[in-house]
Amino acid sequence: MFQKFKDWFWLEKFWLPPTIKWSDLEDHDGLVFVKASHLYMTIPYALLLMIVRYFFEKFVATPLANAFGIQKAVHKIKPNAILENFFKHSTSQPSHNDVYGLAKKCNLTERQVERWFRSRRNQDRPCRMKKFRESCWRFTFYLMITVAGVAFLYDKPWAYDLWEVWRDYPKQPLLPSQYWYYILEMSFYWSLLFSLGSDIKRKDFLAHVIHHLAAISLMSFSWCANYIRSGTLVMLVHDVSDIWLESAKMFSYAGWKQTCNVLFLIFSVVFFISRFIIFPFWILYCTLILPLHYLEPFFSYIFLNLQLMILQGLHLYWGYFIMKMLNRCIFMKSIQDVRSDNEEEEEEEEEEEENEEDTNSKGTEYLKNGLGTNSHLIPNGQHTR
Repeated sequence: MFQKFKDWFWLEKFWLPPTIKWSDLEDHDGLVFVKASHLYMTIPYALLLMIVRYFFEKFVATPLANAFGIQKAVHKIKPNAILENFFKHSTSQPSHNDVYGLAKKCNLTERQVERWFRSRRNQDRPCRMKKFRESCWRFTFYLMITVAGVAFLYDKPWAYDLWEVWRDYPKQPLLPSQYWYYILEMSFYWSLLFSLGSDIKRKDFLAHVIHHLAAISLMSFSWCANYIRSGTLVMLVHDVSDIWLESAKMFSYAGWKQTCNVLFLIFSVVFFISRFIIFPFWILYCTLILPLHYLEPFFSYIFLNLQLMILQGLHLYWGYFIMKMLNRCIFMKSIQDVRSDNEEEEEEEEEEEENEEDTNSKGTEYLKNGLGTNSHLIPNGQHTR
């Protein structure tokens, strides 16, 4: 049964142009051609990347975060069995009536109950240290893989002349640089997929899952059908903008808002140029139009371009979020990732309330001792002025 499915799955009509056989792509005369078995190595390499990431975050990203003044947040809350039980078994977002009832039970003010729940929610949310480490790892990988991609492609004729992408297709031998570029990129996306459960979960979690699966599917398919030349161009166009996004996030978590804004504006320009100009008018033109000058449409040609169009749809989705953040940057002078939960806002509110309470308590003490809030003596008879 399995053998029949395997034979059907690898039929030449699904993968190769008419008249081309798998036997035409066997290694000969020192030339190496792509094989599906090469992709098995992406799984162990993905696990290796996860190990490298662990040590990178521990020995590189964490000290760097400390250098930027980012500390692991500790949310101290007073133990309260009634509130804890309600938080675990009812809801972490109590309504106004719930807050009123809990305040009566615990002999607290409503504001104290609201602050307790806010602090308790923040305990379960990722801190800025974790966000910084995650972005630092992605920035480092995207930077290295982009530099490697440029180094691999700068002397290749198909990087400058798109007609060269289809010359002698599919009988194009595999170069060592293409092998490592593909394997490392696919391994990285596998590692991101494996770590989704432990990484920060954002509002576009499902879009990330679809993106990672689409990227792996697209790279795997292009590998097996020997669309290597166009595949390397697609990867480079995507990686070049991600560097700026992750660097902007790092400076945002470090509190360098002005630097973050500048980097995000650079990212936005690079993103819209690469995803809305280069990708549709260069890459899609190369994969959708140029092959028809050499070949009749066949299954893998249609399937490849279908996946690329799905990818372009995701570009539109993320472009919408980027436009929202640009709007905040231009009109509100600050950038916040609209995909994120509102834990940072709650933390800031909590800090403001604590500072306000400290000020009020100090003011009360000063008044009791006949002092103003600036520690100067208040003349008699002016306490209530």
